[in-house]
Amino acid sequence: MATVFKISPAQISTFHQIASKPNIFHHHDSANRLPISIPRCSTPRTSPFTEKHSMQRYERDQWLYPVAQKCSRPLPGDLGSGSDDDIALQLPELKKLLQALKARRAGEGGGRREGPGSVYLVGTGPGDPELLTVKALRLIKSANLVLYDRLVSNDIMDLVQPDAKMLYVGKTAGYHSRTQDEIHELLLSFAEVGATVVRLKGGDPLIFGRGGEEMDFLQQQGIHVKVIPGITAASGIAAELGIPLTHRGVANSVRFLTGHSRKGGSDPLFIEENAAALDTTLIVYMGLSTLPSLALKLICRDGLPPDTPSVAVERGTTPQQRMVFAELKYLVDKVKAAELVSPTLIIIGKVVALSPLWLQCIRDEALLVEEKLT
Repeated sequence: MATVFKISPAQISTFHQIASKPNIFHHHDSANRLPISIPRCSTPRTSPFTEKHSMQRYERDQWLYPVAQKCSRPLPGDLGSGSDDDIALQLPELKKLLQALKARRAGEGGGRREGPGSVYLVGTGPGDPELLTVKALRLIKSANLVLYDRLVSNDIMDLVQPDAKMLYVGKTAGYHSRTQDEIHELLLSFAEVGATVVRLKGGDPLIFGRGGEEMDFLQQQGIHVKVIPGITAASGIAAELGIPLTHRGVANSVRFLTGHSRKGGSDPLFIEENAAALDTTLIVYMGLSTLPSLALKLICRDGLPPDTPSVAVERGTTPQQRMVFAELKYLVDKVKAAELVSPTLIIIGKVVALSPLWLQCIRDEALLVEEKLT
């Protein structure tokens, strides 16, 4: 039988204070999938992703910087270094690499005119290297030239052979190491001299990964492009948490939304009228900064019930995964209290309540209420 707690009106405010505290789970135990409830901690966490200022990323890309300037190169964490500085420093080495590729191509071709190389847009999934496809793993291990994004995990980057040339072209809020047009030109320049380029992207290249833009540009220039799909964050993270994105009688459709804002604003870039429905699962990518506006619109404009189950997952499928389960009306406050950071995926819908972790969250809150009232 379920335990029923009788709460007087005077105690309701106490309940809400407890319920508004973040329920944060670190999902470490991949063998038995048991959630572990932990208190919020302010200790800095090491990111598993290849952000602009990570030491691993810096050391991997040292080949790009002229020897004379390496000693004065700002260390990771120096937020004063910008993309113009990066490009200026890297340009001489990029030119040398192109010349070397041309020379090797001429030597191997025996003077014959050869066609351009190929570009592989490879999806690396949400971060766990064991979620790579066999084809993606083969290309990563055999690649000689790799252009990689910010959300390719360090565990996956470690699979690249040691003598491969790697170039970081990632983007993060407020800092783009390369514009999208520059990435297009880099891919084209390398392919034109006969190189086989592996372009690594987090998740799936064609789901909020701008892979379609790169594919279209290169194909118009006569470059052969092959897309290797990856497990998108929605599928990988939902499976990790035991959330079925569709479920008979609960959700008969799934909608992927971008929570990205225009020029760093607080409103999502585009939220279609009636985006929410009771029988739909909403997946929000890149929506951490615009979540307050999004949640308000879903409840007040689209009529989504305030008690709709939801979860925000930071660094899903990696050892650093953290998550916050809450009813939609409390999600913003709990995410803020938990200090979740990018990359965070948000899942909203009745299917969230099918996760065993949701039940754990409800039980933990009930225990907190019981302890507070006794």
